[in-house]
Amino acid sequence: MNLQMTKPLKQGAVIGILGGGQLGRMLAVAASRMGFRTHVFEPQENPPASHVSDLVTTAAYEDTEALSKFARSVDVITFEFENIPTEALNIVEAICNVLPARNALKTSQDRLIEKEFLTNLNLIVAPYANIETEEDLTQAIKIVGFPSILKTRRFGYDGKGQFKIKNETDLKNSWAELKNSPCVLEGVVNFTKEISVIGARNQDGEVVCFDPGENLHRDGILHTTTLPANISASQNIDAVLLTGKILNALNYVGVMGVELFVTKDGLLINEIAPRVHNSGHWTQNGCVIDQFEQHIRAISGWPLGDGKRHSNVLMTNLIGSEVLDVETLSRDTDVGIHLYGKADAKDGRKMGHINKILN
Repeated sequence: MNLQMTKPLKQGAVIGILGGGQLGRMLAVAASRMGFRTHVFEPQENPPASHVSDLVTTAAYEDTEALSKFARSVDVITFEFENIPTEALNIVEAICNVLPARNALKTSQDRLIEKEFLTNLNLIVAPYANIETEEDLTQAIKIVGFPSILKTRRFGYDGKGQFKIKNETDLKNSWAELKNSPCVLEGVVNFTKEISVIGARNQDGEVVCFDPGENLHRDGILHTTTLPANISASQNIDAVLLTGKILNALNYVGVMGVELFVTKDGLLINEIAPRVHNSGHWTQNGCVIDQFEQHIRAISGWPLGDGKRHSNVLMTNLIGSEVLDVETLSRDTDVGIHLYGKADAKDGRKMGHINKILN
């Protein structure tokens, strides 16, 4: 089913969420505040979103019967991550409206398709080459050069599915390291900072963007996002405008994260994420309507919030054992604490985040 809703969802309507992680959890909380019920579909037992959702289906994405039953029980379906199996989408989409629509997922699930899409919009991306064989890699490195990064075309996130190639030795090891998967070779970008824009578009084509945030990564995982970003007024405008261009080109409905590099020659797009985004968590304490409510508003046919920021914010992810210091963090009355309800504080695992008001 590829229909756009023409009327806003009424209170009591059920929003289906594919994926039960922390993003699904925060979407469910936002939906509940707006008077909606939620039904989460997640293969893993006791996921973070299950603690705050009205209904939970625990089943594999290959379970056709469970997916069909789930789709029939809800009024609209959205998702918290982009790597949903194609067959699972085929099943639910035949029964219920899925937002954002399929073309956005198709574009973002494959790094090559994403880069070609952005290039066709005359937007700037890092130099890249499609890699399907080891010989492709040998030839492409002659053009892209050292240093570069070999990335799997699909299923990469938080630094996973990547191999940095600094020299000939790395080049020899990289193809085997990524298990001979179809890849994209990207040139390393000389940038001064990383920023991201959280944008939203509703079913009427209205586009609203939050202010760009400045991001710092640690070990390939987002560490902090600071608002406002230390960029010029023209860079701010350019970042917002190109985000709107992407949203409109995809006829998008929902919230999207757009990651950008700031370079001496202008803004360069790193990647897009067709969902609520880690770098948008600051909106929970910096805006009246945060990214999660904005997404629910967009897919439910409600008017969008204006995206205005009422406070300067520093968002910090709590990774692994950092969550154990939450008692100390709670003593700071300028800090909003957001925990995900995960049992095991494993290394590299996002356990929560905090938003510190700076002004």
